[in-house]
Amino acid sequence: MTNPTILPIGDNAVLVRFAETLSDDANRAAIGFADRLTADAPDSVAEIAPGLVSVLVRTKPGVDFWRLSGELRLRMTYEIGHRPEGERTIDVVFDGQDLGEVSSLLGLEEPAFVARHNASPLRVLATGFAPGFVYCGFHPTTMVVPRREAVRPMVPAGTVLFAAGQTAIAATPIRTGWHIIGRTAFQNFDLLLVPPTVLRPGDAVRFVES
Repeated sequence: MTNPTILPIGDNAVLVRFAETLSDDANRAAIGFADRLTADAPDSVAEIAPGLVSVLVRTKPGVDFWRLSGELRLRMTYEIGHRPEGERTIDVVFDGQDLGEVSSLLGLEEPAFVARHNASPLRVLATGFAPGFVYCGFHPTTMVVPRREAVRPMVPAGTVLFAAGQTAIAATPIRTGWHIIGRTAFQNFDLLLVPPTVLRPGDAVRFVES
């Protein structure tokens, strides 16, 4: 991997970016760094938020950017993180309005698409965009379709989405340009929990048809 970039974001945050585009290696590096930083955070760090290929580090007021950058680099390694996690099973009703279109784009019948979609466990790449929204990947290259050209005005919580080699779950009502392939009763966001999300980046998930 190339040398990660550390960028100031306003007065009280920095972004540690491991790549310009999403890849398995860059995502694992971001998750691994976030785990290491959580276990050994400088006193100046107030919050750590991993993304798909980066980690946002929110700082306390008055932090010197260059000193913090040095402290962050001391905590970096180029070993890709493989944090062991138990596998969570998520039941899905595959009846989404885009299921037929997605299957057709891939040259599959709907049952064959569902079987391939569920064939192997996925990894939680990140949570974010909206509260509890979870990105899971990666599907094989033979299971990749682009996002929709038009954005839907709103989909309900529990909607299971598919695009760009990933499956996502909406935990709150959101607008989306992803394909709707199903729905689940699983909820990844609960304000009464600490932290409020059930799934963490790096967790393994297996989707099953219910």
